[in-house]
Amino acid sequence: MEELALLDAIAQAELVRKGEVKPIELVEAAISRIEKVNPAINAVVTQMYDIARDAASKEVPKGTFTGVPYLLEDLFPSYAGVKLSSGSAFLKDYTPTYDSELVTRYKKAGLIIVGKTNTPEFGLLPTTEPALFGACHNPWDTSRTPGGSSGGSAAAVASGMVPMAHANDGGGSIRIPASCCGLFGLKPTRGRNPMGPDVGETPGGLVVEHAVTRSVRDSAALLDATSGADIGDPYYATAPVRPFLSEVGQDPGKLRIAFSAKTLSGVEVDPDCIKAMEDAAKLCVDLGHHVEEASPADGINGELLNHAFFAVWSGICSGVLNGWSRRIGKALNKDHFEPLTWALYEMGSGISASDLIMSIFHFQQVSRQVARFMVNYDLYLTPTLGEPPVPLGSFDSTSDNPLSGMFRAGQFVPYTPLNNITGQPAMSVPLYWTEQGLPIGAHFVGRYGDEATLFRLAAQLEAARPWANRRPGVFAV
Repeated sequence: MEELALLDAIAQAELVRKGEVKPIELVEAAISRIEKVNPAINAVVTQMYDIARDAASKEVPKGTFTGVPYLLEDLFPSYAGVKLSSGSAFLKDYTPTYDSELVTRYKKAGLIIVGKTNTPEFGLLPTTEPALFGACHNPWDTSRTPGGSSGGSAAAVASGMVPMAHANDGGGSIRIPASCCGLFGLKPTRGRNPMGPDVGETPGGLVVEHAVTRSVRDSAALLDATSGADIGDPYYATAPVRPFLSEVGQDPGKLRIAFSAKTLSGVEVDPDCIKAMEDAAKLCVDLGHHVEEASPADGINGELLNHAFFAVWSGICSGVLNGWSRRIGKALNKDHFEPLTWALYEMGSGISASDLIMSIFHFQQVSRQVARFMVNYDLYLTPTLGEPPVPLGSFDSTSDNPLSGMFRAGQFVPYTPLNNITGQPAMSVPLYWTEQGLPIGAHFVGRYGDEATLFRLAAQLEAARPWANRRPGVFAV
């Protein structure tokens, strides 16, 4: 059973289809791995072992991932009968009575959810250190962050608990932990996956749902299983020409790739992150692609965009907290929340409707600027992050400035939020490790609606420089 930790989800499902392994055996093996390594990294915060065993003992739906154990981030999607806390003491006793549409699609694909993963409070920071559950640790170096908001999911996959896990992305929260933990992380196009029934979108369309995986093909196959419009969605991405999984292994042709380490904010980028980008650019040249230095950041007012992002981000925080208060009938009190969350709530409560709308208008203006840039390129390459995984505690708020952690996050995450603003698909690919053994992702951005090109290139990079056999210090085998 320990060998299962080395297989991706498609390979595990194939064993089930061949009758070589039963779903309950996959589930028991995953539970054993979680119990073995979770004390060292604190990735799984809610056990769903009995639910998973019951599901695996019955007839499991015949899908792409029949019988494969999976983890759900404890943030947006609801699983009936299982607590949903979003990393906050305010919601620690809340239990939904229904499944989100995404969870319904996971179940139809044959996935068996064995637990829920650690996340920062309401997913607000690019690290996973909630006061409610405590810090999640990076399996490559337990003194460092696994990233966030999907840090628990990334740490779980990197340590071999499960082959892939749910993640979501509102400012980089799939790509950030993928970079920190040496995984493949694709942020789909806005509207590709459903977010209902509770919401159709977050303001500005910033947040999308998907996963972190070890293999490219798992990410593609999972997106095939979950993507598509839900009833009542405000909008949805244009359907792909063919299944995403069929793109994996296809010749991408000679791609036109722009690259740049330029940031909109002008923050200094760690040399290792620049090396990772340059290494990826050279690999693309070696694979026959046309690569040239160019950036859509030219002509974009970074200060104005940052102001708009903070307005929308704090507005989302305020709206989310007020929405939860109404739903569960519990009054808001600053003592229920971490200082940064409450400071963002107060900031968002002071944003006028006019300011919020103008900020979203600015998002749309910038999106058109970037789209015009992408007319000349198939992909745009940057570092995923401004720094390698930083020590835990780096984003702690100070008593005199509760927003200090958010400002520190701007140094760590200078690239990924732009593509939440534009809605473009983007991916972090694990191609580079520092001399200290820390993973650093290369960040590729595709045209709106064009995950296909990203999957083709990702598979080519994976074949040229395989990463799946790399193992962190904390691993289940």
